[in-house]
Amino acid sequence: MNAVNPAADVTPGPERAGSPAVIPRGSARTGAVRTRAGGARAGRSRAGWPGRLAFAVLTAPVLIGLGIFKYVAIGWSFLLSLSDARGTIGLGHWVGLDNYRTLLSDPAFRDSLLKILLFTAFIVPVTFAASLGLALLVHRIRRGRALLRTTFLIPAAVSYVAASLLWKMCLFNGLPAGVANMIGGWFGAEPVAWLQGGSPSLYWIVLVSLRLWLQVGFYMVLFLAGLQAIPKEVHEAAALDGATGRRLLTRITLPMLRNTSVAVLMLLFIAAFQAFDEFYNLFNSGLSGTGTAPVQTPLVHLYNTAMGSQNYGLGSAGAFVLTALIVGVTLIQGRFTGFGRSGE
Repeated sequence: MNAVNPAADVTPGPERAGSPAVIPRGSARTGAVRTRAGGARAGRSRAGWPGRLAFAVLTAPVLIGLGIFKYVAIGWSFLLSLSDARGTIGLGHWVGLDNYRTLLSDPAFRDSLLKILLFTAFIVPVTFAASLGLALLVHRIRRGRALLRTTFLIPAAVSYVAASLLWKMCLFNGLPAGVANMIGGWFGAEPVAWLQGGSPSLYWIVLVSLRLWLQVGFYMVLFLAGLQAIPKEVHEAAALDGATGRRLLTRITLPMLRNTSVAVLMLLFIAAFQAFDEFYNLFNSGLSGTGTAPVQTPLVHLYNTAMGSQNYGLGSAGAFVLTALIVGVTLIQGRFTGFGRSGE
């Protein structure tokens, strides 16, 4: 029996109709195919260089600016929090964790933490309920929904500084000609100094009304997006089963808004702990600053410490303490609500 040399037999046998021809390994045709494939890849690589270069040129300024003004600044601030930086942002005498101990033992800073916790405990559920209720009402309206949505969303585009000055100088200025006192005068009430300390603390009405006016429309739009994402077939099937009104809301609508509700709660918590603009501008009295304000948030206290007392080390330490508090509250909320879990 003669041995068959497979390398010498390069002639393909009879092929079935529609079946590809078998190209033996090592043949000239295989080499040509590989050469063409390699040339195509090289051509694509060369053709992609101009696009990559353009991408690098366009994104380099953003990345460099982000690195310098954000990440480098955060790292420098952390180093400042470990040094005695008074009147300078240069790194000097290292004090370790002394700034953190000093800050946490400061009664004024602890009082600001207590005030912001109370403010958060009140403003978060009120804003959540108002936004959800308004979204449910607007979602039921068939005509004019876009107009109402835009009308309620406009305050979210207003600067906190501008809104604070409007509340301070026009609505609650404490004068008889102020809008709030003028409306109260129609019912026989005496003019009230809304932003002055005392009992009762009427300045909380100013703060809460301002924040609700600025935030409710934005979170209403988020809830509207969640409501519109619920399939109509689900509500129709529930209605056929006899679920209407309150039962439909509690059994169908609210459970399907769970992810939206958790996200809104997280944003509300973070925004409440970062409260600064309205507290600073409402109680700022010119040259005296906010030192005599009846209530200060942690950010206002740290601003006065860093910019007023020029103690940048202590101010930087407070910034990291507040950041840790916000991260901790966010993680606790995510743990209880299951935000971020797979399948949620």
